[in-house]
Amino acid sequence: MITEKLLSFARETLNIEIIEAQRMHDRLDNSIVTACQLLLACKGKVIVAGMGKSGHIGKKIAASLTSTGTPAFFLHPSEALHGDFGVIETRDVIMLISYSGKTRELDVLLPLLEESQIPIIALTGNLSSSLARAATCVLNVHVEREACPMGVAPTSSAVNTLMMGDALTMALMRHRGFSLEQFARSHPGGYLGAKLLNRVHHVMRRGNQIPRITDQETVMDAIFELSRTGLGLTIICESENQIAGVFTDRDLRRWLLNGRKLSAPITAVMTNPCHLFSSDWCIASALEIMHKQRITTAPVVDPKGKLVGVINTHDLYQAEISYRGILPSTMNETS
Repeated sequence: MITEKLLSFARETLNIEIIEAQRMHDRLDNSIVTACQLLLACKGKVIVAGMGKSGHIGKKIAASLTSTGTPAFFLHPSEALHGDFGVIETRDVIMLISYSGKTRELDVLLPLLEESQIPIIALTGNLSSSLARAATCVLNVHVEREACPMGVAPTSSAVNTLMMGDALTMALMRHRGFSLEQFARSHPGGYLGAKLLNRVHHVMRRGNQIPRITDQETVMDAIFELSRTGLGLTIICESENQIAGVFTDRDLRRWLLNGRKLSAPITAVMTNPCHLFSSDWCIASALEIMHKQRITTAPVVDPKGKLVGVINTHDLYQAEISYRGILPSTMNETS
């Protein structure tokens, strides 16, 4: 009985919030276009402010904007009234969040902002409020019903405000053509940053760890090199470390099954052309190609085409880089 009752309460909450979100979706108009244009034209900072629950949502909106190409920060209205208003400049745009539009701290700030002719984007549910009247642009987050049964806790209105912030953020991001790699650069300590910012030269094997022989050596020499490194591949080099081809475990099996001599020149059995990776490719792109081509090891070359290392999928996985569809095709650096 208790379980069913609690489940019913939770479902009712979600249903109310979904209905109110749909209402906001249906009345969305060019006001969000105006808001986007104000932010795109901003030469200074984007400042987000709000009190209480609106402030918590404002922090999230500011963080989302910042991580998707629109630098923003949250300013607490009370702190602004006690000295922090000095960070606001005439070239800035400020986003004020108040569902009632009658927050005392914001009411004190409004004349100062108007005097400085600073554009105001208001997120409010009260279009006749002092905030709405003072705003350059109003984003309407009105709800007919809060999910709170007493109608006092910000629920539906909080969801609408958050969704409006997301709509604004995503519209700006897509208009700017903000890329996955740019997103990763704003998250360098995260998993996505590791996948997209790390380069092949960060994890490739170098020096004596590279399995290689010259193009003057034999199949037997290549077998010794295969055994020494255990990477399943030997790189055959011409003069000045230019790559002539590769010799793999598969090449060896095919050669032996055909009854060929191990004293034969390696150039008679090597694979050419072969897959090469540039040292400055991002690891995720390299791993995507290796996955699609079903290869586990490949030579790495510098901009002049000279051998500088070897990359192995095991090393990539050790570096906590995994494929599993992390990149859209637009991130493939070989296309």
